[in-house]
Amino acid sequence: MAGPLNGVRVLDLTNVLSGPFCCHQLAHMGAEVIKVETPGNGDLARQLGADPELNRAKMGVSFLAQNAGKQSVTINLKSEQGKEVFRRLVKTADVVVENYRPGVMQRLGFDFDALKALQPALVYCAISGFGQQGELRGAPAYDQIIQGMSGVMSITGDEAAAPLRVGYPIADTIGGITAAFAIAAALARQPQREATFIDVSMLEATLATMGWAVSNYLIAGQAPRPMGNENVTASPSGAFQTAHGLLNIAANKQEQFEALCRVVERPELIDDARFAERQGRLKYRFELKQALEEALAGRSAQAWWPLLTQAGIPSGPVLSVPEALDHPQIRERGMIAQFDDCPGVGRDIRVLRTGFKVNGVAPTVDAPPPRLSQDTQRVLESLGFAQQEIDAMRDSGAI
Repeated sequence: MAGPLNGVRVLDLTNVLSGPFCCHQLAHMGAEVIKVETPGNGDLARQLGADPELNRAKMGVSFLAQNAGKQSVTINLKSEQGKEVFRRLVKTADVVVENYRPGVMQRLGFDFDALKALQPALVYCAISGFGQQGELRGAPAYDQIIQGMSGVMSITGDEAAAPLRVGYPIADTIGGITAAFAIAAALARQPQREATFIDVSMLEATLATMGWAVSNYLIAGQAPRPMGNENVTASPSGAFQTAHGLLNIAANKQEQFEALCRVVERPELIDDARFAERQGRLKYRFELKQALEEALAGRSAQAWWPLLTQAGIPSGPVLSVPEALDHPQIRERGMIAQFDDCPGVGRDIRVLRTGFKVNGVAPTVDAPPPRLSQDTQRVLESLGFAQQEIDAMRDSGAI
C-alpha cells in the first residue's frame, strides 16, 4: 500500500520511546525514516528489554518494538566530519525529530535556525519533558516523572492504593503520538510549506488527554480523585466480580441499566428508589454494585459477557496482555506483524503495528528493525561521499 507520507524523508535523532514511537507511526504511513544513532552504542533502547542476550547484541526488545521499517545510520554529531555528514543529510530531508533536552541541539550547532538555513521547508520537531520554555525546560524527565507531575498518578488506583503509575509508559507514548500528529499536519501544508518548528511538551500532551478529569476541576471546581475501577460519571459502570474473573460493565444509559437488571434477573432494582435515576445510582453506587455482584456470582465473566452484549449492554472480560494479543479480534485485523529470521536477532519476531486501517488495510513496513549502522555505507554513498572519505570517517570515529 502506498502510504500518504510516501516520498517524505524523516531524520530520527531520538532515543528510547517518545521520539522512536513518533517516527514508528510516520514509517507506517509511508515515510522513509533514517535513524541517526551514536556510533558504538546507538539508541539506549537497544540495550533495554526482557531478553539479556538481545540487549548485549544491541537489539533489545524495547528497540525492536518501535523501530521496524527504519534505516540506521551512525554519525558522531560532535565531530566536524560527522557534522558535515549530517548537514548533507538534512538538505535531503523533510523532517527532523529529536528528543534531547532543550539546548543540546543548539550546542551541537543544529538548532532550528541552523537547520532551516540548510533546508528552508524543514519540519523540525523537538520532543521534551516540559517544552522549550519555562522554568523546567532543562529538567530531565522520563515517563514516570511526567506521570507524577501531570496528575495521572494521583487519580490512578483507588483511595487506598493511589498514587500509582499507569502500567506502561503512557506519557512517553502520548508525547510520541502527539508529535506524529503535529508533523503530519505540518506536512499537509505542501506544496506551500515553509520551515516549521514543533515544540512538544510531554507534560502538556499528557494533560491534554485528561480532558474530563481536568475540566471537572477547571469548570465545576471538583478535584478528581482516585476511584479504582469505578467510573466517575456513571453507575453501574466499572469492574464487577463474577463467579470467575472480573467483568467490565458500562451501563451508562437508563435503558442499559434496565436491561442489565433484567439479564441478571434482578428486575426489582429498576424500581428501587435509590437506583431509579442516574444521580441516585451515582450516590448509591456501592450499594448497587453489591446487589449486582450478588447476581453475577452465578456465572463466570466469560459466560455473562455474551449475554450482556446480546442485550446491548457494553461489557467485556478483563484480560491479561497475552490473552489480549491472542484474541481473534486482534489476530484477524492484522495488528501484529511478524518478521522471519530478523537480522541481528537470529529468530522470528512479532511486533505491533498501528491502531488503524487505511482503506481497509493495516499500514505496514517492509523491513524489520535495523541493526546498528547497517545503512551507513549506502546512505553516505547516496550523499555523494567517496569510498576513501567514508573509510577515513570510519577510522576517525565520525561515523
